[in-house]
Amino acid sequence: MDEFLPGFLPRLKHAVAGSPEAPLVFLGNFEVEEVWARGEHTLPRFSAASGSAVVNRMDELALLLADKGDHVVLKSAPDPDYLGHLERLGVRLPEIHTVAAQDSQRTVTEDALADPALLTTLGDLAGRGAALLPHGVSVVEEELARASGLPLATPTAELCKAVNSKIYSRRVADELGLRQPAGWTCETVDELETALGHARDLLARGRRAAVKEAFGVSGKGIVVLENERWTERVLRMVRQRVERSGRPRIAFVVEEWVDHGGDLNYQFTVGRDGHVDFDFVKRAVTEGGVHKGHRMPALLTPRQLAPLYEAAAAVGARLARDGYAGVVGVDALLDTEGGVFPVLEINARNNMSTYQVRLQEKFAGEGRTALARHYPLRLDRPLPFGRLADLLKGLLLERTGGSGLLVNNYATVNAGHAVHPDGAFDGRLYGLVVADSVAGLSALDEAVTARLMSEGAVHVS
Repeated sequence: MDEFLPGFLPRLKHAVAGSPEAPLVFLGNFEVEEVWARGEHTLPRFSAASGSAVVNRMDELALLLADKGDHVVLKSAPDPDYLGHLERLGVRLPEIHTVAAQDSQRTVTEDALADPALLTTLGDLAGRGAALLPHGVSVVEEELARASGLPLATPTAELCKAVNSKIYSRRVADELGLRQPAGWTCETVDELETALGHARDLLARGRRAAVKEAFGVSGKGIVVLENERWTERVLRMVRQRVERSGRPRIAFVVEEWVDHGGDLNYQFTVGRDGHVDFDFVKRAVTEGGVHKGHRMPALLTPRQLAPLYEAAAAVGARLARDGYAGVVGVDALLDTEGGVFPVLEINARNNMSTYQVRLQEKFAGEGRTALARHYPLRLDRPLPFGRLADLLKGLLLERTGGSGLLVNNYATVNAGHAVHPDGAFDGRLYGLVVADSVAGLSALDEAVTARLMSEGAVHVS
């Protein structure tokens, strides 16, 4: 099994729709986990939540997953200069459908449901053989499918929620005999109390542990247990919430927080016929403990790749038996000796890396290296793409085989302006930095950061 197999989109279409030419309607409803988590008990929050306006505009990432002949539903039309830049690069773009009135606090799915004309258009696409492929499927996407008549190219929301639970991940890994950190699943307060007792034993031996919500995402819904008092505090607060709600069922995982030598993310695709294709593996890049992006290729040895391939085949077959078909992303890690924990968490939905695959195939193939990352920005006014292009002149990717920054989402740059129209706001510039060497990659990344910081209205945090 190769580390990277070209032709991801035709494989995906064959897997979920039965034909590599099937037209799909892509929907970037990020953080669908928030819908899956409704009605579930949560952990105490010790940090602020991320801004939903920016997260909701990550919908534009779906633009570059689709191909000509496909369709994408967006909250608003992309910057025309950005589209022109993509077309000059030779990127084949889908037909774009925008909602009539976007609300920055709503997902693209919710905006689409509020647009009768768009629902009619989606129904017409169904008559032409199209199917809806969201980032992930919840009851909200099922409602959109019913309201429009556009069928889902995915399993049901109930199944998607079930297999995305961290409890499912641990149980499947245990069943398949896959290496994972010591841990315990908790569906009652008594089970949580027992698991936290195990966590206290770990702490007493100088090790660390964490409690995770079953449907937590993007670092939210995790409490790292610093000492025994934290275990008591978590148990007390969860018990109080359960007693107040009258809902005894909980969904948490308690795990050892292991020392590691690198974070990995790999993806495979499960077909409706049960066939499993390994798509890629990427290595996370961090600076000062802060996640910066993913580097590709992952530069793993055959000994490190082998357990990832084996886990993908085994987990994919298990998911197929449960009726799941589609994209699966798995978080894994290297231990301090270079060994592999092949399954930390199973995400049966699209992942950030999913939206980079077609660009990776075209611009970062053999002999190239790339870094997928985002640049956090602080702006005092909207930044049009044309102005950004002038600012980054000579640093943007201009051709296949070249080096530079390839922007793969521009909507998130100015999304915060809708919430703070009269003041400063936060944004994110998503992209792939592509070069012919690791040294060149680092130099480009540093140059882009420095150039952004040189602009008075742009501050890179």
